[in-house]
Amino acid sequence: MLETHTITFKKRYRLRSDYAPEKPQLQSFLIDAKQQKSKLARIPERQRGQPDSAVLALAPALTTLHNAAMGINTVIQANLLHPTRPVTALVLMGGGARTAYQAGVLRALASILLAQSDPPGNFPFKVLVGTSAGAINATCLASFASHGLDAFEKLAQFWAELRSCAVYELNAPSWARVNRYVAAWSLTRQAQVNGAILDNQPMLNSLKRIVELDKIEEALQTRLIDALAVTASSYTSGVHWTFCHTKDDNPFRGWSRPGRRSEFQPITLEHLLASSAIPFLFPSTSLMISGKKEYFGDGSMRQVSPLSPAIHLGAQKILAIGVGQPERAGFSLSNTDAPSRGPTLGRIAGHTMASVFHDTLQADVEQTNRVTQTLRDLPRDAASALPFSSVDVLAIQPTQSLDALAQKHIGELPPDTRKALGGLGILRGGGGTLASYLLFEPGFTQALMTMGENDAYAKKTELLAFFAQP
Repeated sequence: MLETHTITFKKRYRLRSDYAPEKPQLQSFLIDAKQQKSKLARIPERQRGQPDSAVLALAPALTTLHNAAMGINTVIQANLLHPTRPVTALVLMGGGARTAYQAGVLRALASILLAQSDPPGNFPFKVLVGTSAGAINATCLASFASHGLDAFEKLAQFWAELRSCAVYELNAPSWARVNRYVAAWSLTRQAQVNGAILDNQPMLNSLKRIVELDKIEEALQTRLIDALAVTASSYTSGVHWTFCHTKDDNPFRGWSRPGRRSEFQPITLEHLLASSAIPFLFPSTSLMISGKKEYFGDGSMRQVSPLSPAIHLGAQKILAIGVGQPERAGFSLSNTDAPSRGPTLGRIAGHTMASVFHDTLQADVEQTNRVTQTLRDLPRDAASALPFSSVDVLAIQPTQSLDALAQKHIGELPPDTRKALGGLGILRGGGGTLASYLLFEPGFTQALMTMGENDAYAKKTELLAFFAQP
């Protein structure tokens, strides 16, 4: 009688509550699967027994996972916390005045949910993550959480009333503002002294009026929300930090990845100033990390995995709202339209600013969705052997050019600001890009909120399906 060979896939990589495998462990897992499959292939077919289905299916799937290392680091943490209920997160990207768009999306979301026969009574997000001005939006929502869906209307009202003078002022004496060239010279001198051409003290005053920090703590203690996270980039260490505010008895574990780490501490207004400190425009802000002072700038800098904090904090579903665009205006010129001279200072300034706020959201969403789909395609027994869990992500971003919209409203900039920036030559030839980060004026912000509402209503079916999922 012929000897029958059966190969059984060994589930040797069991998940421990304090263990999250990095790429080397996953590579070892992949090699084991491939070796088992190769061994089976060398046995004559008539001598084979029934192989474990994992052997036949796991290797190609793990190859996909292995090649998506950043996606794995994003997806893996969701399986470590074992939440008793699905956790929905809101991730808000950065972009200065552009983030008024997020208030429009969320206002429309509230209307969509309220129109249902059984609308949610509580605030619909358990985890809030924000970057730059998106951090301000997230923190405002955390302090409004007790208002349920009305929190989104309160955020929209905040943006409707906001003005540039309540966000920043020129770092230039009044006598220097009478002439744009004198103002530009004064800004240059101030930038050398302060590291920024604008003063964000007015924003601090505005935040003191709108953000109630004790309401955030109350929302955490009553479990209206589970976590609030704010990102910022350290000029001191070069590390991209995520500051997490949770209950004292939180089950979350910190994380450390190359170039990005977490720190659990109460969110303060200083965290918001740090996260929204656009380089060259706003001064850095100091924060304490493990008893040491570090200086921070805008959280959009060096942000390579914007979804990661939400998933580390237990999210299984993520609504992410960006403020980027697939193609910036003026960067798709044909040969016949090519300019006869090099880019203007305004074009270079806009390109530099767009690079700082380079939207990595779409890439991270695609990576996460690819890993999630791969996990769902695995046989059940193979999937159960892996320390990963799927994460559902819905992303909403502007469908129109924000640069072009800002160019139409550039005249709304405060006269002193327009005069000074004009003297530096950075509002000419593509200055709309830079202006879009500074136009905290009603014409521009209201247009952004209207665009956000329209884009959300266009995704009404997807939004309802997202919140209907168990």
